[in-house]
Amino acid sequence: MIYALLNALILLALSLLHFYWAFGGRWGMNAALPERDGVKVLHPHMVDSLIVAIGLAGFAALHLYHMGWPRMNLPGWLAQYGLWAVGGIFLLRVVGDFRYVGLFKRIRNSQFAYWDTRLYVPLCLILSLNAFLLATSPRPLSATTDRLERERGDLPKSNYAQGNYHY
Repeated sequence: MIYALLNALILLALSLLHFYWAFGGRWGMNAALPERDGVKVLHPHMVDSLIVAIGLAGFAALHLYHMGWPRMNLPGWLAQYGLWAVGGIFLLRVVGDFRYVGLFKRIRNSQFAYWDTRLYVPLCLILSLNAFLLATSPRPLSATTDRLERERGDLPKSNYAQGNYHY
């Protein structure tokens, strides 16, 4: 549960930062974009930052769902495969593009490269490993909505509880 909460908090913070950038904020932008010879390689627009912000918020929601927040009935496979996808996306970010970002970047003499090596790659590795760990673990009993709904009588009892069981 601590892994889900840690990832959710990190992802929500990153999502808020991308919303801030989408609506004109400039703080941290110099260290957030790769550059070559002092020239930024990427020039994201408002829509680009919004897409990333919404995606990160969705990833955070997936982690919170794994903990039982919010109480929704999503198919179990969706949450599990979603966490695998989140882990895979951040693992790809750790490996990088073999040029500007990731462990195997070749351009290493920029402000972005400095922060990428010391902060972004380790953070992505933590997010990836935590997501994989959660994808392979069952949701905690407190996070299952069926148990609570059965106790309230909203869902029918299982066949076993009704005495309709066969060996």
